[in-house]
Amino acid sequence: MDLIKTIEEQQKKPNIPDFRVGDTVKVYFEIIEGKTKRIQVYEGLVLCFKNSGVRRTFTVRKESYGVGVERIFPVNSPRVIKVEIVRPGKVRRAKLYYVRDKVGKAAKIKEPFDPKSVKRVAEANALANANAAKEQALMAEIKAETAAEAAANKSSKGKKK
Repeated sequence: MDLIKTIEEQQKKPNIPDFRVGDTVKVYFEIIEGKTKRIQVYEGLVLCFKNSGVRRTFTVRKESYGVGVERIFPVNSPRVIKVEIVRPGKVRRAKLYYVRDKVGKAAKIKEPFDPKSVKRVAEANALANANAAKEQALMAEIKAETAAEAAANKSSKGKKK
């Protein structure tokens, strides 16, 4: 049992931005199609959080061409590049499943205008941007190392012939 906990602790992301249920967020998600990688932005309302620890997930709902679309993202996934808060929400529930039945203006979530929530959003977005920049730098470094190794292997193969 302790072995599982130690592995889970290694998989956890160290700095996760403070977004809550009711916030409207942009999730930058990496999609791999064959050999190409791209980042897809998914913007919507956070309906709920489930589980805890490494297995923690959050559900984001958006309206796409008049149809409600929900997607579940793992919080600690390496494919989730960053989560940016677009607009904070003021809710009194832990799960917003009732929004599924609402249409139009009734589906809107109130927005708090107090300085505390504005500060929280600014800090969370700054943290998300800093984490994304660190991750981009790390990926560029890994890519450069891989290219150097490939070049070294190619030159060593050419000498043997």
